[in-house]
Amino acid sequence: MPPTEAAAPAVDTAFVQDFFPRWLDAWNSHDADRVLALMTEDIAYDDSAWPTTMHGHAEVREFLGHMWTACPDMVFELKDGPFLHPTRASATSTWTGSATHTGRIDPQGVAPTGRHVTFEGFDLHEYRDGRVRRLWICFDMAAIARDLGVLPPIGSRAERLTVSLANLQTRLRR
Repeated sequence: MPPTEAAAPAVDTAFVQDFFPRWLDAWNSHDADRVLALMTEDIAYDDSAWPTTMHGHAEVREFLGHMWTACPDMVFELKDGPFLHPTRASATSTWTGSATHTGRIDPQGVAPTGRHVTFEGFDLHEYRDGRVRRLWICFDMAAIARDLGVLPPIGSRAERLTVSLANLQTRLRR
């Protein structure tokens, strides 16, 4: 290797044991620059809370702004992991999140409900050069929407009405 090239940090147990606490600390700081510093410039990021795959720091920064505006007290705590993939530069963990919905949820436009939610999910990271290059964050967004009162409770009359309206809409489109 030429002397001007630095070796890429290995993705091993020591790396992920060090990375995940820094990752959660950055998210819990609500400092977009700290979160983005842990992602490659060409990050590809899928999150259950966002309607499309985000590409690059600008799109992720927009998402972070929306999330922290809607839930300024949002925090995450590591539940299990991290678990290192045996042959790939990737790892996963499970976590618990909590937040109070005090700001508008955009781009959908959901008005603040003032409700507090606790939810569980997982991260799947793929790494390059010691940073996340591909990210999947998955959790049950429908359950959160029910907890916020945006969707009706399971089995309720309102849920049956919502399904009936959706079925009517489908029939009308045919």
